[in-house]
Amino acid sequence: MSTITIYTHRITGRNRYIFRLYFRDLLGMEVRITDNAEEFLAAEGVKLSYTTQPLKDELFFLSRNLLFETGISEQNITVFDWEGNKAFFSSGKTSALPFDLFAAGFYLVSRYEEYLPHIRDRLDRFDAHQSLAWLHGFLHVPVVNRWAILLKEKILERFPGTVFREEGYRFIPSIDIDNAWAYLEKGVMRTAGGYARSVFRMDFEDFRRRTQVLLHTRKDPYDTYEYQLSLMKKTGVRPMYFFLVGDYGVNDKNVSTQRRKFRELIRHLADYSEIGVHPSFASNTLPGKLQVEIQRLKNIVHREITNSRQHFLMLRFPNTYRNLIERDITDDFSMGFANEPGFRAGICTPFFFYDLDLESETVLRVHPFTVMDATLNLYLKLTPEEAIAKIKLLNEEVRKVNGTFMSLWHNETLSDEKEWKGWRIVYEELLKIAT
Repeated sequence: MSTITIYTHRITGRNRYIFRLYFRDLLGMEVRITDNAEEFLAAEGVKLSYTTQPLKDELFFLSRNLLFETGISEQNITVFDWEGNKAFFSSGKTSALPFDLFAAGFYLVSRYEEYLPHIRDRLDRFDAHQSLAWLHGFLHVPVVNRWAILLKEKILERFPGTVFREEGYRFIPSIDIDNAWAYLEKGVMRTAGGYARSVFRMDFEDFRRRTQVLLHTRKDPYDTYEYQLSLMKKTGVRPMYFFLVGDYGVNDKNVSTQRRKFRELIRHLADYSEIGVHPSFASNTLPGKLQVEIQRLKNIVHREITNSRQHFLMLRFPNTYRNLIERDITDDFSMGFANEPGFRAGICTPFFFYDLDLESETVLRVHPFTVMDATLNLYLKLTPEEAIAKIKLLNEEVRKVNGTFMSLWHNETLSDEKEWKGWRIVYEELLKIAT
């Protein structure tokens, strides 16, 4: 692979981070950064400058202020169309591209807008409809990956022999176990409470179904694990699993890890697949709970736990990610919106979290997901046929840029019952489309 030398008038944590993301992670190049103009001009090989004016006749990208600032402030952003691409932070005609793709990429990937004042949803989360990407119609496009391709084209125009490390398209399915069973393993008090709710709501079908399951004359509707394993054997694709093992609470209602059957289920699935912790909703306000939950899962599977995905996708920057880093989580899979599919950070490739408050790149690798079952059915109210069409479009966008397509499903949504009637085919079609 080729080495690229980059000149900038001031090296900062921000521009060092985004240069590594574009050139090392997306284009597969070695990166050398300098703020010494003479050294840059004397350098051989592939090189470009990122500054306010060209030094000579090099490949020049006009810099905006964002990557040389510290702190967080409201940015004046105007989104425009350029040759079929959405862009912002315009940079004029002297630049190799008419927008500062480095500042724009940093703004999206660092989740800069989520540090700014914004309206939060009913679960106190950043809402997709507050995002720049949704407001300007590019949430469904991995624009940062597209911009990397534009950058590659500009480099090849000037340096035709440049060698890039090519990364291929990848598919990673994942399944969250928020509630391992609908009726089983709940204990006397929760079971009695369930019956009481059914009577109060006059939901006699639920009353009957619960009784049949508890009498073992009917399978628990959330017990879709044999079906999942059959799909693994059929397709050869193994999903990642994330287990909610937190204490019971208003938003955390999984089976207790004190239940032997739940521990056996976790170990059984861990024999087939990579696993991670599903930090409870409560752990966001009581960070000490996270360590307890990680240790619980570790004790069950007897291996280190380094993967996580937040329950309800509860992300608050930078606190959530700092909490993970402090507990030795190396990879997080929460980067996506609950109410809209697409690319929350504008990218479909794993990247390292940049802590804007500390102005530094961290060791936590963030893995964006593209589509979630609940988004398609419960938020967007799509039919199974419409959901499949949406998945196809999103997958095509990822394939165009050789990115990673990650899906997020749940064991209960594969039940083919109630609001999920007819949705098994969606998951089966997703596997076909994505593989």
